[in-house]
Amino acid sequence: MESSPCVSIFLVLCIFIQSSAHGQSLGLELLGRRSRAAETKETLQETKTTRFLLFREETDRGCQIRLDHLDTLQQCGFNSSLPLVMIIHGWLESVHFSPSKVHLIGYSLGAHVAGFAGSYMGRKHKIGRITGLDAAGPLFERASPRDRLSPDDANFVDAIHTFTREHMGLSVGIKRPIAHYDFYPNGGSFQPGCHLLELYKHIATHGLNGEKEDPGLAITRTIKCAHERSVHLFIDSVLHAGMQSTAYLCKDMDSFSQGLCLSCKKGRCTTLGYYTHQEQQSKKSKSLFLMTRAQPPFKVYHYQFKIQFINQTEKPVEPAFAMSLLGTKEEMQKIPITLSKGIISNKTYSFLITLDVDIGELIMIKFKWENSAAWANVWNTVQIIIPWGREPVYSGLVLKSIKVKAGETQQRMTFCPENMNDLQLHPTQEKTFVRCEANSKKLK
Repeated sequence: MESSPCVSIFLVLCIFIQSSAHGQSLGLELLGRRSRAAETKETLQETKTTRFLLFREETDRGCQIRLDHLDTLQQCGFNSSLPLVMIIHGWLESVHFSPSKVHLIGYSLGAHVAGFAGSYMGRKHKIGRITGLDAAGPLFERASPRDRLSPDDANFVDAIHTFTREHMGLSVGIKRPIAHYDFYPNGGSFQPGCHLLELYKHIATHGLNGEKEDPGLAITRTIKCAHERSVHLFIDSVLHAGMQSTAYLCKDMDSFSQGLCLSCKKGRCTTLGYYTHQEQQSKKSKSLFLMTRAQPPFKVYHYQFKIQFINQTEKPVEPAFAMSLLGTKEEMQKIPITLSKGIISNKTYSFLITLDVDIGELIMIKFKWENSAAWANVWNTVQIIIPWGREPVYSGLVLKSIKVKAGETQQRMTFCPENMNDLQLHPTQEKTFVRCEANSKKLK
């Protein structure tokens, strides 16, 4: 029994980029039912731009879908119940444009589409670069490299992950490394300035102006804010070419937050975005971390602080501190510091500090034991109980030195107490530390 042939109908979007030197007439028969004069005028304009053509059958010559003209979908007979296939052409072969000069940038699901295009082109010649902006997570997190964006899809692939926080086992953006360079701003799970509180403030502001917004949209806006941050970070790298954000190779965000990864040796750091350094890559992905501001320009300056304490009490102390930093350009006041673990004797603590402004070369640090009322009361009580002239039982904390590394300049500095005869730090007390590189070996 001979079966009748079954023909699937596809929607194909063909993008033809034509230069003025190679531009050709598109064919007036593709432009619908308008007058010949209008068709000719608009056709000449569109030969220099992009065309979207709908093909419903193999013999179909194509019907043009016009941007911002939804009625052309109906005119071209688009059927939403049929399967959909998109084919994206970057150039005509007659243009003789080298694939190695092509840079595809895809956002969300578009990042994987760019990967598929690169994989298809790579059968002959690999394209130069693909950038994935918070590539989609659902259905792709556990997919094989051939079914998602991967380092094989171009000579160089970079990805920016900005919303990998999981909800019910799924995340909007993919978390796993999918590129040669995978950037995780602020850890990649979420972004500053995108919290619900910030969005409710926005709603409240619009309410004062007489505009009302459904509070239920706050969640949608939160998701959109973090997911789209990848796009804004990339745009920011182009708009602020003189303020490139530096990212550092690190195994995870926990290590990075301790300031342990601010090294640029052997290509361990690079810039985020358009101007990221492209070098000969292996198939192994490199995960890079950085912190950013909540708004553009997003660049911050990374510092690792290493402080050695001597705790003269019998129990771990869990105080909060504050630092003021004086540089050759600016001064930053009262930067809060909270150590996650209690301070025990003869241990060095490392943590990351970021600054929104360039303070120049750091020349002085003021370090203050900010809290707590309980420890202040203990200290005052000890001062009263212990007879005058005798050394107190509780002598506070001793800070031997503060070591600093600036990520952006790779400069290392050592700071010592201004008064070497008084090394003890008591609750609510502030001490000044100055540069002392000459004494570094002796202090060790």
